[in-house]
Amino acid sequence: MALAATIGAGILMSSAAQARPEMVGIRGDYTPGTIVVKTNERRLYLILDSGHAMRYPVGVGKSGKQWAGTTRIDGKYRNPAWAPPKEVKRDKPNIPDLIEGGSPRNPMGVAAMTLAGGEYAIHGTNVPGSVGGFVSYGCIRMLNADITDLYQRVSVGTSVTVTR
Repeated sequence: MALAATIGAGILMSSAAQARPEMVGIRGDYTPGTIVVKTNERRLYLILDSGHAMRYPVGVGKSGKQWAGTTRIDGKYRNPAWAPPKEVKRDKPNIPDLIEGGSPRNPMGVAAMTLAGGEYAIHGTNVPGSVGGFVSYGCIRMLNADITDLYQRVSVGTSVTVTR
């Protein structure tokens, strides 16, 4: 019995670590190449054409930290360092002022794409269990495998629409 539970847990952990986007149908008048984040679904869609998208699970802003609007990717970074925004530092004063890129403690994961007009990003995570929840201060969290995939598919200037 314990062996079956261990094997089952191993299968669950390996599938999360190897998560990949899924091709889905999508409705809406979106331009191909646009990223659409549907906060209420906790899903990110990369629009491929008028009826198809790649869908990824994401973690989104917790209550009071959500936002909606249209912006664009203004930077792409591999193994980014992270400095907590003022609001995070205020709520968690003991958090370090800087966490180096590549550190297992770095909440940005393996890649980040910053969004114009604010302190938000679409990024990986060092806490994969947070993906799928209302967990952030407004950033969009992805599994490291998924941010790696999306990072290769989009460029600086890509339009990003966030809906509630």
